[in-house]
Amino acid sequence: MVLSDNNNSNLIRPTSFQGGVEMGNRKFGQEIRHNRRALGAINRNLVGGQPYSCVVNKRGFSDKQEIYEKKQADPAHRPITRRFAAQIASTKQSCLEETKQTNSSVSNSNGFGERIFIDEECKSPADQPVPMFLEQTEAVSDQSDHMEEVEMEDIVEEPIADIDGCDLKNPLAVVDYVEDIYAFYRKMEGFSCVSPSYIGQQFDINEKMRAILIDWLIEVHDKFELMKETLFLTVNLIDRFLSKQTVVRKKLQLVGLVAMLLACKYEEVSVPVVGDLILISDKAYTRDEVLEMEKLMLNTLQFNMSVPTPYVFMRRFLKAAQSDKKLELLSFFLIELSLVEYEMLNFPPSLLAAAAVYTAQCTLYGFKQWNRTCEWHTNYSEEQLLECSKLMVGFHQKAATGKLTGVHRKYSASKFAYTSKCEPANFLLQTQV
Repeated sequence: MVLSDNNNSNLIRPTSFQGGVEMGNRKFGQEIRHNRRALGAINRNLVGGQPYSCVVNKRGFSDKQEIYEKKQADPAHRPITRRFAAQIASTKQSCLEETKQTNSSVSNSNGFGERIFIDEECKSPADQPVPMFLEQTEAVSDQSDHMEEVEMEDIVEEPIADIDGCDLKNPLAVVDYVEDIYAFYRKMEGFSCVSPSYIGQQFDINEKMRAILIDWLIEVHDKFELMKETLFLTVNLIDRFLSKQTVVRKKLQLVGLVAMLLACKYEEVSVPVVGDLILISDKAYTRDEVLEMEKLMLNTLQFNMSVPTPYVFMRRFLKAAQSDKKLELLSFFLIELSLVEYEMLNFPPSLLAAAAVYTAQCTLYGFKQWNRTCEWHTNYSEEQLLECSKLMVGFHQKAATGKLTGVHRKYSASKFAYTSKCEPANFLLQTQV
């Protein structure tokens, strides 16, 4: 409809809409008739401006009805929570009939406080009102808000933390390669493991003697103030050597001393001299015997010293758990208790490390704690860790009893924050697998 005409008077009133839509106490159509000025009059007020015509395109009722039905059929145009999705089919027809009876803002029949708006371009005759589009523009009732929040909590997953973001500027953290490094560790840890039944082929030693040796070496390691990785490599060398070489009982302590000597040469900056190792063994062996056993062990292991021990996984998993000093000490306390026990050879190093961190978290917090970040970086779920974790809780319970109390005494010192005095997570023993 052309709103301006050069041959008519200076002011041409716009054609009014058919039927006023009530908005509160006023009619929408009346408000436009009183306030809008003719575009032709505005054009004449401009300097040098020529009047132009504005054409308003109005769609027919059938087109609008077709668009409305398409939008109603599209789930994206129905802002309804999933709890009431089943009611859509049963209420669709009633909603269509209700929207044809009124042109004002109403509340939806299914209980949601939704405001219904009319498209300005869509004006129909009074006897045949145009269907209206549903748009949720204002907050729903308090009860509906609460229900929506609960449902959002059901579907929102816990995010996985970026544990390497803080080390982007640290070249020693090798952030660009750390995932590949640990993927390689996972691949190689199978080659560093030994058969959990290897002690059966030893005719003069048994698993109890192995436990006594490792318990003593943990105390020696502490007295020499060696690095943690040295202890774990020492135990790995002992097990790998004993799985391939038969040893008499009186040489077992020599095997432990030489394994620690080799681990120190691989890991430490300052290596204990052979004389010191002989002294701590109460001079049970000579220097020549130590050097001879060193050659035998290296040849038996084919000089393969680069193996992933539980320590390398512990560092990564503790970082994933965002641990503090207390959690770190408790985790190492639990895994060192596991080093003494022969039955823990049934578990790979990565699972031992993950179970130690999980058990330490449960011990400190008093409830099961294993978030998605820990699960992502360890590749172990809580269910996979429960068996190993229960064994660790049992070791924790009896750490101060019996003859093998080296780990308990070590972590009873002030420099280890009296970690061994923590109460074990007994509730894990009651958890069903």
